[in-house]
Amino acid sequence: MKWTLGLIVILGLAIVMTITGRGGGNFYVPVLVACGVPMHQAAASGQFILLATAAAATLLFHKNRTVDWKLALVIDPPTDIMAFVGGYLSAYVGGITLKLVMASLLVVAGFCMLIKVKDRPQISTGRFGFWRRTFGDDTYTVNLWLALPITALTGLAAGAVGISGGSFKVPLMVLACGVPMRVAIGTSSIMVAATAAMGLAGHASQGHFEPHWALPMACVAVVGGIIGSKFALKTKPKNLKTLFAVTTLAAAVFMAANAFLSGGGD
Repeated sequence: MKWTLGLIVILGLAIVMTITGRGGGNFYVPVLVACGVPMHQAAASGQFILLATAAAATLLFHKNRTVDWKLALVIDPPTDIMAFVGGYLSAYVGGITLKLVMASLLVVAGFCMLIKVKDRPQISTGRFGFWRRTFGDDTYTVNLWLALPITALTGLAAGAVGISGGSFKVPLMVLACGVPMRVAIGTSSIMVAATAAMGLAGHASQGHFEPHWALPMACVAVVGGIIGSKFALKTKPKNLKTLFAVTTLAAAVFMAANAFLSGGGD
């Protein structure tokens, strides 16, 4: 019964998270923990679910030309490298600590989703480290001095606790780089997949990956990712920001309570 309910929740989360370009690991991991999966294994399984869902969504976003591959190739590598490091180093951090770190990240992510963003290009300064980028009919300026350090730190934390960092990457692209929301969401999907792959590799190297937990959830999440990506192409994601902020903060409370009540039980 617990696993059946978990699969239903994962399906719903995959749909909703894909609509906004977020991986959803900040929700998948608490669901897995609630199903009785130890924190380290839940983090690894969460990364696998993220990888499968984001890969499916990327195919549809690419087909509709909302994935800026060059932007992803420039700003995502620091995230991927540090996601592997975070996944590997997680073996040396207790389960309760990981849960509290994750709860803290969820609080930050929740408030980030409340920030009002506008789809407007930034004016290029011509200075070193500011990349003028044209994608389709859109032009924007990417502040690499800001984007690269933030994506690296996001990767480290994301890899350790089993999330994708999409909650941070979409606001980063829109707020700091002037990337239109629809492009940020599509581009986020491929970055989520890459980060999840590296985080999963780090966890797998420590023996955290358990296929019998991850595979059923991933199959259901892929279906949700396909459905969600189709909705994303027709929906204005900013209309759902408040809802996601509230649910993210709720997940933070849940994970913090779970950490204290379970004592980090790995």
